[in-house]
Order: sequence, then C-alpha cells, then structure tokens
Amino acid sequence: MAGLPGASRARSASPGSPPALDGSFLVSPLGWLMCAQAVLGLLVWSLIAATTYHLHAAYGWVMFVSLFFWILTLLFFVTYLLQLHQKFYMIPWPLVLMIYNAVATVLYITAFVTCAAAVQPTSWRQWDYNRRAAASFFACVTMITYGVSTFFSFRAWKGLGSNAATSQVTDHA
Repeated sequence: MAGLPGASRARSASPGSPPALDGSFLVSPLGWLMCAQAVLGLLVWSLIAATTYHLHAAYGWVMFVSLFFWILTLLFFVTYLLQLHQKFYMIPWPLVLMIYNAVATVLYITAFVTCAAAVQPTSWRQWDYNRRAAASFFACVTMITYGVSTFFSFRAWKGLGSNAATSQVTDHA
C-alpha cells in the first residue's frame, strides 16, 4: 500500500480505539488531491446550481456527477483523515480508491463534454453563460485531478515504490 498515508507505519488504530487525526495525510499527494477535488467539485456544482440549469437536461447530468463525486470525495477524505480505513483493514482500500478515481475520471469526462457542449454564447442571460463556461473549465480541471489520483491509486494498488519485504508485512492485531 505504498503511497497511502499510514501504510508504512504500524497500525495505530485498533478496532476499539477512537478515531485519531492523521496529519501526514493532509500533506500527502492523496490528501492534496482530495482537497483539490473537493474544492473544484464544489465550484462545478455551485456554478451550475447558480444558473437556470433545470431548463436544460444536460446540466442535470453535470449536477449529478459533480454532487455525487463531491459527497463521496468528502466521505473518503474524512475516512482517511480520521484513519478509519485502518479500522476496516479487510477492505482493499488501494483497489477501492483506484476504482473510485477511475470511475470519477470517466464520468467527469462525460460531464465536462456535456457541460462544454451545452454552453451557448447567445444565452439571453449573460451571467448564465459566464457561470456555465466557468463550470466547464472547472469540470475539466476536476477531471484532470481525478485522473492524477487514478494514477497514484494504481501505483499504490500495485505496490510500486515499495520493496517486496515492506509490502508483505502487515499487522492486523
């Protein structure tokens, strides 16, 4: 589980202990990317929500994708920040994160293309055009951050960056 916070040290959270904050998670690449995804996802759905999106079916899809993955990203962020992933050691967290990030990347590609294609410069409400164009830009940037997270999650899942001895040692007691 190289690349994931807390993977190299002994498991400090036993099943009965209260959650503890993991400060190293906040400075890890995964922590930075999750923070960026949360902020960018918030920008996407808030910019779309500030328009008359209900009049255009395409923006309903963008709202669904951005809100769904924003909520899930916050849940994963809290899970890692409070080291709850160590309490559920039987779940293959690197694989779960890789699949999550890959699906988020693919669905954000569709949301970005949908959002960008639905922006019409001849809109009768100029502020709707500006917000939708900005939402398209931020959807693209969010898609890129999920793609980078997929890359790092894949490396963590495959154990790249660690040696065979450290990747085989686990302490589940």
